Amino acid sequence: MPPWQPTTVIRLSIWLHVVVVLTGAAWPTLWAWLLLVVLSNHLLLGLSGMWPRSQFLGENLFRLPPCSCAQGHVAITFDDGPDPDVTPIVLDLLDEYAAKASFFCIGQRVAAHPEIVRDIIRRGHSVENHSYRHPLAFACFSPSALTREIERTRTEIFAVTETQPAFFRAPMGLRSPLLDPVMVQSKLHYVSWTRRGWDCVSRNPAAVLNRLVQGLSAGDVLLLHDGSCARTLKGEPIVLAVLPSLLEHLTQRGLRPVSLPMACADP
Repeated sequence: MPPWQPTTVIRLSIWLHVVVVLTGAAWPTLWAWLLLVVLSNHLLLGLSGMWPRSQFLGENLFRLPPCSCAQGHVAITFDDGPDPDVTPIVLDLLDEYAAKASFFCIGQRVAAHPEIVRDIIRRGHSVENHSYRHPLAFACFSPSALTREIERTRTEIFAVTETQPAFFRAPMGLRSPLLDPVMVQSKLHYVSWTRRGWDCVSRNPAAVLNRLVQGLSAGDVLLLHDGSCARTLKGEPIVLAVLPSLLEHLTQRGLRPVSLPMACADP
């Protein structure tokens, strides 16, 4: 990857801070107004980090490349696994439809369930980086703490699979302006999503499926959870209740589920 290049928004933010400091030094009586300007800038950056499709903070893959869209590809991605009770069944369902997917795994769970992770690779899917501990405050971490979370997971995945993850998704999809240079340093591509089902909180399979298929088109990146997923009123993991119907819908539409490395490979 080339050296990190800040986005236009980040460049403007840096220059804004420089101007505020110089202006405050020259006219100390304006510090209250200048502080308001800085806080507004930080609010804008914070909202950008909460917007899944935002490109303001750096590269963000939320749709597949045009060549993949032209072939009718969609990417199904699973977060927060592997789960010993859920992930093996997800893999069996994907096999039934000859579908491929990408699994954004938590490093600790990779270490706890190496055989499942190896099975993901063996069946032709990809294992990607989703931090080591899935910390809720990930977006507030320093660059060194971000790097530790990401690199420790990379090391764990490679130790188990002898493959290197190519993509990263932040816990809960929340990121800060400090993450993009870490992505470049770690040679990872940041991925969010086009649409999600909220299967980690919703207990209604029909509602989850509707969120995923309403407006669905080639090139979409779909987000589900094979770990930390909600359950139906009968206790079934939502993802297992939704996935067969989703795969059937894609088949009927002539859309092909692929992994992210498959979709982003050079044509």
